Amino acid sequence: MERIEEKLKEQMKTSMNIPYPDFDQMWNSIQQDELKDANIAKGPLRPRNRKRLALVTGLSIALLATPVYAALTYDWSNILFHKAGIQSALEQGFGQNIGQSVTKNGVTLTVHTAFIDDNRTFLLYTLKPEAAWSGKNLSFDAIGLKNQNGNYIEGNYVHNWNEELGLFQGYFETDWIVEGKTADVTFTIENVHFLDDGNQAIKYNPNNPETQIFSIQKDGIDRVSIQSFEQAENRVLLQSSVAFMDPEMANRSWVRIQAVNPKNELIPEAEPAVFGTPGASNEYLSQQIFESDTLLVDGSKFQLAYDRKVETADGTWSLNLALSKKQLENVSFREVLNLPVDEMVAGTEIEDITVTPTQIRLVLDYKEKYTRVPYMDYHLEVGDTRLNGDIWLPDVPGNPKETELRFEMDGLDAASLANQPVTLIAKHRVDAFKGNDTPIHLTDISTEHQRLTTHIEGYPITWTYYMKDDNLYVESLSPDPAFGGVNQTYYLQGKDRNYGEPLLIGIMGDENNKNMDVYENFDNNELDIYIANYSTQDRNNELRVELLSGK
Repeated sequence: MERIEEKLKEQMKTSMNIPYPDFDQMWNSIQQDELKDANIAKGPLRPRNRKRLALVTGLSIALLATPVYAALTYDWSNILFHKAGIQSALEQGFGQNIGQSVTKNGVTLTVHTAFIDDNRTFLLYTLKPEAAWSGKNLSFDAIGLKNQNGNYIEGNYVHNWNEELGLFQGYFETDWIVEGKTADVTFTIENVHFLDDGNQAIKYNPNNPETQIFSIQKDGIDRVSIQSFEQAENRVLLQSSVAFMDPEMANRSWVRIQAVNPKNELIPEAEPAVFGTPGASNEYLSQQIFESDTLLVDGSKFQLAYDRKVETADGTWSLNLALSKKQLENVSFREVLNLPVDEMVAGTEIEDITVTPTQIRLVLDYKEKYTRVPYMDYHLEVGDTRLNGDIWLPDVPGNPKETELRFEMDGLDAASLANQPVTLIAKHRVDAFKGNDTPIHLTDISTEHQRLTTHIEGYPITWTYYMKDDNLYVESLSPDPAFGGVNQTYYLQGKDRNYGEPLLIGIMGDENNKNMDVYENFDNNELDIYIANYSTQDRNNELRVELLSGK
């Protein structure tokens, strides 16, 4: 996983108050010789580096024969908070002990434990700098596996610095699975870049609605442009675009605008921000929404904050691993289902279910390529236990007629699941539609905000349009919460469609159905535009499909 994706996921999870396990209770249970399911407590996610060395030392004799002893000497909860199946497998004593290390240029890479099953390959690793280093995080030029044929296997990675132990704890995960019982692979990391916080003061004026451009010429960043847009509920949207001198900075750094009040305190965003969307010319686009009253106060200052490279350990760290899925395979199973579910999309079938100690995978098959499932939330009901899941985006391109749903095994084991009824629950339906041929006629186009209301399939849409920086901005918003939003607009030039460039980075199915398109270098005072696509949503729609009847 690239650096920006790690930071975005961490920021979004913190903002959304996602629950995490109570690992204090878990370790207390170990101390009492009765490992129990951890209770769930709500609170913001954060690293939780705990002093467990005395406890682990006391348990060393009892755990010496356990395959994952090397992994349990560390508390991995600070990186496994959204990988409950791996955490659960650790607690149950699963995992292939690896315990291999390689040191180069003052950095030691150690692979501690591997989880190999029919759903994924998952490695727990640490990186330890042997000397003092400047930085707070790190990134790589490449990280992945190589098979016996030398083919590179990509995946996602996450790591956190453990101050107490003086090393980074991380995991590498990939959809690639061992075809037979065992496989010889090489885990490799290329060039370790140590990162620190960087910032550059910018003289941004939030009261100026025009686009403001600032030259940075520092730490691989060329320039940043910022423009603001008034929002409902006394809020203001900051759209920023960052151009880089070093293209790798876009993958390695988390660049954002920071607002600072007169007390030198950071002004928080009013809504979860979106960072790092790629622009048409490889720009780095971000969207941040603030309360107007806090952002526009006299004396507020602004700065560009980012991760900057302060040091690099060049080289390739490679470990030859003999992976085996024997341990997890003995407690895993796959069942062919071929269940038609036309309530989703006509021709949809749930093809099969694969259950391992770490994860449950459902494969959905369609008649048409690139069909999207029309629900936002997915759960599995297993007896009295409910697992949360999501649509899975594979590391490598898969079958365009398939979609995967994956659920972390949390508090369950594969053997008991085989004897219980299992039901798929899908909630919050969102359907996408093509627009119609009815034009929306924009007149008197100028720098003044103009408004009009139209309807599509009975849904009212309020349009706001205006000129700014020689560009035409077209906003759409519906008061009907069942309307998901206009996804994109276009105008006709002969028979050719000229699409507006979407400016708002939205999430399908969220509370906000506002959209904003920009038509650059527009020089007319009227225009007919059309709706390319739009969506509707029904938050109360629930679909239940029995997958296994139980025994």
